[in-house]
Amino acid sequence: MEYIERTYRNRVNGEGMVSFPVSLRESDLYISVDEASYTPELERFSLSLLYKCRGVLEQYLVRDPDFGRSLKPHSVSRRSPRIVRMMAAAAARAEVGPMAAVAGSIAEIVGRGLLRCAREVIVENGGDIFLTTLRPVTVGIFAGPSPLSERVGIRVYPGQGIRGICTSSGTVGPSLSFGKADAAVVLSTNAALADAAATALGNRVHTQSDISPALNYICGIRGVRGALVIQGDRLGVMGDVELVPLHR
Repeated sequence: MEYIERTYRNRVNGEGMVSFPVSLRESDLYISVDEASYTPELERFSLSLLYKCRGVLEQYLVRDPDFGRSLKPHSVSRRSPRIVRMMAAAAARAEVGPMAAVAGSIAEIVGRGLLRCAREVIVENGGDIFLTTLRPVTVGIFAGPSPLSERVGIRVYPGQGIRGICTSSGTVGPSLSFGKADAAVVLSTNAALADAAATALGNRVHTQSDISPALNYICGIRGVRGALVIQGDRLGVMGDVELVPLHR
């Protein structure tokens, strides 16, 4: 139950950052901003961003229910809401359904909104992360039953161009995956694409022999900077990824 209860959030240690939860129905965000930018009003502003974002998407799904059901890319109008266009574009690149990008898209929209009043922002939405920081950040990897779970992290540096780090799993959590990876992680220039590509990566890993070809495919997607797969006691990594050991 660790993933569902989000107890991993108790181990967040962002020096110089202030963290707080923001939730609305299925969206459960954990937000960190730099201390100099934090005010109590920022928490209320975060909730308003989330409320608006979800409201726009829910209204669109009523008009276009196939957008929410499709497991393949789904075309949308250029006049569609921003979050819809983000999800559709990310899904098209990764060749998955638009809802595979929903958590990352919400994290990104809320995060970009907060950058109007904060210098550094990290938004985590159920394992999908949008980040813009002025200091190096280590993102730990939770991989369920794998002995490598929470033993390794990804180091991200300012100026790398990485704003999205998202995870899919076939053994952890409620998200739909057709594979059996304990963790499929993608680093990208944006969180929407990282989310969709992580789903596509996880879908391709059924056995440990699938890890290498799956990584090759995902790292060929424009905008993907690197990727990692954990299945059991095996780890595969490709691209612009610096791994660091974690100590529990």
